[in-house]
Amino acid sequence: MILHLNNILLAIAWVAITGNASLSNLLFGFLLGAVALYLIREQVGTLGYFTRARRVIALGLLFIYELVLSAWRVAVLVVQPRMDLKPGIFAYPLKVDRDFEITLLANLITLTPGTLSVDVSDDRKVLYVHALDCSDPDQTRLDIAEGFERKILEAFR
Repeated sequence: MILHLNNILLAIAWVAITGNASLSNLLFGFLLGAVALYLIREQVGTLGYFTRARRVIALGLLFIYELVLSAWRVAVLVVQPRMDLKPGIFAYPLKVDRDFEITLLANLITLTPGTLSVDVSDDRKVLYVHALDCSDPDQTRLDIAEGFERKILEAFR
């Protein structure tokens, strides 16, 4: 967390030095700060910083991919003359156990078209998910486990 703050401070210093407070200049300063931290990574212990950043970006890209794919599937379902849907709620056993990770997983599921996080059990071991098409809940569980949950565990542990 300190390294993120250092990178932000380097970006702000870049903006102050250049005298240009535009968003693009701030982002460029953030990129320059990341490069500077990368160059001295062994001296300041930033080896995990770049690995985590790469994994968080991979999680974001997976979300965008799943968002587009799910939106396409829902659109195809809606325009069909005969909707053969089996909506339902299924229980998803959680591997993530931290509040942040559970919240992130639930939000990623909810933001994906066709699925909605309904509730978390009191012991925080089960997430209840509503799916627009719940004809194969085991496959949906596997998709969540191999997709969002695996990427969350990789990024934040």
